[in-house]
Amino acid sequence: MKRFFDILCSLAGILILSPVLLSIAVKIMAEDGRPVFYRGERVGLDGRIFRIFKFRTMVLDADKVGGPSTSGDDPRITETGNLLRKFKLDELPQLINVLIGDMSIVGPRPEVKRYTDLYTAEEKAILSVRPGITDWASIWNSDEGAILAGAKDPDKAYEELIRPTKLKMQLRYVRQQSFLTDLKIIFLTALAILRPESEAIRQIRRQSSSRS
Repeated sequence: MKRFFDILCSLAGILILSPVLLSIAVKIMAEDGRPVFYRGERVGLDGRIFRIFKFRTMVLDADKVGGPSTSGDDPRITETGNLLRKFKLDELPQLINVLIGDMSIVGPRPEVKRYTDLYTAEEKAILSVRPGITDWASIWNSDEGAILAGAKDPDKAYEELIRPTKLKMQLRYVRQQSFLTDLKIIFLTALAILRPESEAIRQIRRQSSSRS
């Protein structure tokens, strides 16, 4: 049922949002040329490596002049990229990953191999499900760039301030996953983007902080 839901939602999303996707692609090319997509490697189901689809929000070859963690004030981010990141529009092309089976609509956010190599035996359970576009951790930390802004070492700040709680919330999803949970996460993700200070979102953040 989950895979059927993923195919249906991703296909519908790509078709309905195609004018928006095309407009974003044109804007990226007009500002900073090609490629339109960022295709970084991520670790997926059962440890399989795949290439993620994201609209490129940083200058060309940004990964060669910095680490995988990006603060909100990172000079590598383009003007268009700032706008896309603010409203999570850079994530929309991941509907392609969902359609072809690399990802799911809901599931633990995929990580780079650098971090999955650090997984404990318990944390490796995260790789037993398809990674997703959104999950509990995405709602808890809907603006990672703002948390990392100003950090001298964004990678270290990510490892200390974000990663521990993120892993706990991803394990929570793996253990308690259900179709109803997925629907709840989709709704709360939209709420976190449109109304980040809503009481429902504040409650999730308080709960995650108390568990950390």
